[in-house]
Amino acid sequence: MIKRIVEISNPAYLHLRNRQMVIERDGTEVSSVPVEDMGVLILDHPGITHTQGLLTSCFVNNVVVLVCDSKHLPCAILLPLDGHTLHSKTLGQQIAATEPNCKRLWQRIVQAKIREQAKVLHSATGNDKPLHAYAAKVKSGDPDNIEAQAARIYWQRLFGPEFRRDPDIPGINAMLNYGYAVLRGAVARAVVGAGLHPALGVHHRNQYNSFALADDLIEPLRPLVDIKVYEICELLPDTPELTPQNKRALLEILSWDCNLGERKFPLMVALHQYAASVRKVLAGELKEAEIPTL
Repeated sequence: MIKRIVEISNPAYLHLRNRQMVIERDGTEVSSVPVEDMGVLILDHPGITHTQGLLTSCFVNNVVVLVCDSKHLPCAILLPLDGHTLHSKTLGQQIAATEPNCKRLWQRIVQAKIREQAKVLHSATGNDKPLHAYAAKVKSGDPDNIEAQAARIYWQRLFGPEFRRDPDIPGINAMLNYGYAVLRGAVARAVVGAGLHPALGVHHRNQYNSFALADDLIEPLRPLVDIKVYEICELLPDTPELTPQNKRALLEILSWDCNLGERKFPLMVALHQYAASVRKVLAGELKEAEIPTL
């Protein structure tokens, strides 16, 4: 079953009753949602209050909770500490993963990302050169930083020569930020569900980053957000903004059908298959991870 993405963007009191998240406004119940049906809960208003019981139920049911800031961008991710029955064993295998194994996994991730960027460019402009050639150049660990070289070409082709990727700039960048943040939360949820620890990355290893592995695994999936933002911009006559309508459009990405090998899954389902395959790669049980593609 595809899990629901629920966003609360008005003042509300959220509490638990009969395993349902009850939403009240001004003392009146306006809606309820079974907690077990949710995959992502987005809290996007400073006037939202919630009970401890609701949060506990979310974590028991592996619901990722995203808290948004004053710019309506997710600024915190709340996840359960234990999301898998073999968490201790998997954590030991993750810690013991060899450097060559991690470097090969990162090579595969970067190659997949560049190939997906090529698909986006082909869809948007009809010209994907020379990105496919760049993907073939990526070595184990990407020591030549081919990822960054491809990105310079990609962004200018997709959004124009004046565009630069800057998280602090509004408009297109704000929409990219929102889409990436929601996707990051969904990836982190899948990582925990696979028994992996999100802070132990294979490439991103900042001591202050609690979601380094999620930041690794999200890379080949970012083009999903990019193509959606491009489509939104094509329909807008003026400078794009992060409106409620555009946010809803970006949330639809989590239900898109993706290819996983020769199979097709909604992205929310594919993420769990992806994380499970990464666990097997780190444990030495599988040579290559199964990465969702457009």
